[in-house]
Amino acid sequence: MNAPWHACGAALRRVLNDLVLDEVGRLRPGATPLPPPLWPDDTALGAHGLGLDSLERYTVAAAIAEMLDLHASTVLDDLPAAEQFGQWCALAGRGLAEAGTHLTFRTSGSTGSPKRCRHEVAALDTEADSLAACIGPRRRVLVAVPVHHIYGFIFGVLLPPRLGAGTVLDVRRRPPQALQAMLEPGDLLISHPAHWALVDRFCTALPADVVGVTSTAPCPDPLADALIERGLSRLLQIYGSSETAGVGWRDRASAPYTLMPHWQRTDGAAAPVRASAAGDVQPADLQDVLEWLPDGRFTVCGRRDDAVQVSGVNVFPGRVRTVILTHPDVQDCAVRRMTTSEGERLKAFVVPRTGADTTALLPALEAWTQERLSAPECPRAWSFGPQLPTDDRGKLRDWPAPPSA
Repeated sequence: MNAPWHACGAALRRVLNDLVLDEVGRLRPGATPLPPPLWPDDTALGAHGLGLDSLERYTVAAAIAEMLDLHASTVLDDLPAAEQFGQWCALAGRGLAEAGTHLTFRTSGSTGSPKRCRHEVAALDTEADSLAACIGPRRRVLVAVPVHHIYGFIFGVLLPPRLGAGTVLDVRRRPPQALQAMLEPGDLLISHPAHWALVDRFCTALPADVVGVTSTAPCPDPLADALIERGLSRLLQIYGSSETAGVGWRDRASAPYTLMPHWQRTDGAAAPVRASAAGDVQPADLQDVLEWLPDGRFTVCGRRDDAVQVSGVNVFPGRVRTVILTHPDVQDCAVRRMTTSEGERLKAFVVPRTGADTTALLPALEAWTQERLSAPECPRAWSFGPQLPTDDRGKLRDWPAPPSA
């Protein structure tokens, strides 16, 4: 039986590093970021270290308590009084040893309301066990995603000891060429489609026996095939979300997904279910429509809402359109994700109001959206015209992004 994940002090420090970085980033949008991890235990939280004021320390302490579910532990009141990063780590370890049965992960909150997703640690352990059986032994695990989010946590914290991996490396700040130089046979690289696209673009060849994992957004089939041509021995694509954790996997472009063994499907049910530790049956909270095949595998037929993925974050083009329409010089607009050949961001088509100066409108709209939207939500390509592009049925059709986008 594997030891609790928090028994490894290095793993706990990595989780808290990423959690603190993320939370301070929310508190200080646009400010100089904190120094990159890993921080020594004696790193001061105040003026001579991370520079957190009393309110920031209180807020980050609350975020730690929320994620690690420390509300029932004896360390809750001590978290805001910590003076060093190592004290937070020690308190978190004690609290997890007392009451570490659940973890809470947050969605990106791109619409302004991050969603709390609470999971039983036992359920996450079960998923990690099944993934280890699917992947097999690995020498090292290289992680290109934050480990305080559910995908990074399962693959960057829970999975490595199950694979026998003696080393876990954070490669988020490595250029693709440097990553290629450090990869070795027996490595497992945990990443996401936007990063994998950079690997494909800038890496000439990958060593033999390197396995990759991708999630957070659909991986385009041409990209998956290209990575195999670059030498990647296998690319495991994980279907899931913050709400569900992993639900299914595939390792071939365009193939159906195989349901993970801790999920089950009842004949005729749209979504699979799993049993909690208490024996309750929990249906998967899916944002997509699934099509089930006779052999029990499934394909993903599209989202139930209008969310799209931009840089690994869910954004809602309808919300972006609403913000653009509030500008006084905009009569109408449409917002879509760029096509694969155009880029990875949103594009907008704007119909200016009569008399509006279109030359000045572009910089005005860029400033307007930057003040009201998160970075992934801001369109990077703007087109203008007297009416929205439509087909012969009056339906909105796609439009090309300007070449400079």
